[in-house]
Amino acid sequence: MESDTTGIHRLEDVADLGKFLQARRARVHPSDVGLPGDSRRRVPGLRREELALLAGVSVDYYTRLEQGRAKRPSDQVLDAVARALRLDSATRAHLHRLAGYARIEPGHPCAEVRPELRTMLRSIDQFPAMLQNHRMDVLVANGMARALYEPLGWDVGRHPNVARLLFDEDSPPFFPDWSVCAADTVAQLRKVAALFSEDEELATLIGELSMRHRDFAGLWARAEVRDCNVETLRFDHPIVGPLTLHKEQFRVADGSGQLLVTLSASPGTDDHDKLRLLRSGCSA
Repeated sequence: MESDTTGIHRLEDVADLGKFLQARRARVHPSDVGLPGDSRRRVPGLRREELALLAGVSVDYYTRLEQGRAKRPSDQVLDAVARALRLDSATRAHLHRLAGYARIEPGHPCAEVRPELRTMLRSIDQFPAMLQNHRMDVLVANGMARALYEPLGWDVGRHPNVARLLFDEDSPPFFPDWSVCAADTVAQLRKVAALFSEDEELATLIGELSMRHRDFAGLWARAEVRDCNVETLRFDHPIVGPLTLHKEQFRVADGSGQLLVTLSASPGTDDHDKLRLLRSGCSA
């Protein structure tokens, strides 16, 4: 998969330390780190020599780091570079993984949902819940989840993809915080892409979204990495109206790469009452 317009080529590139450093360096403006700006700059962000100075390493060493010629940089060097790039803790951990440290074995992705997990999901009827794979394909969902996402044309029998749904042209009105959701989704996909760099279906998904959606391509180029395991999601549902739900995402500990995603509201709240209304529609 190659494209001159998206900046996305192969998923191996996503797992490339040098390309990640280049993308993040381009995002740091000199004024962010107390350096004077220069209108004659040919590229956005910091120059290599400026980043090397901030990190306390030689320009030659940092250049070799970006070019992939510096093997196994030390934790101290990576931490110094991370500070210079102003990385948060999740992105710093991603930087270390790309350099070969603390690498998490991704396991063996599996699209087959174990019967025990299906039984568990059927027993959850108070709030939306679903099982996704690492590509954000919905493998199985309970009735509440289908009712919640039904306005988006969710066909659960075809394994809808959460990222595709989000970047559909009809989705922004459904998600009042669409721009935040979009940024989080792309940041999570970028992390997964580094772990599953040989997944051709994942590469196809990223390439497709990048070609079809300028917003996706722009967010991907920012090289942000985030875990979105716990967050608040807002919906504007055509049946129950504004709805704010708490998202929890749990990794299934069987090496399948599957995730259990739940969306709940505290009892006694308007949001909880709206979920009950949705549930009554499911059972009708």
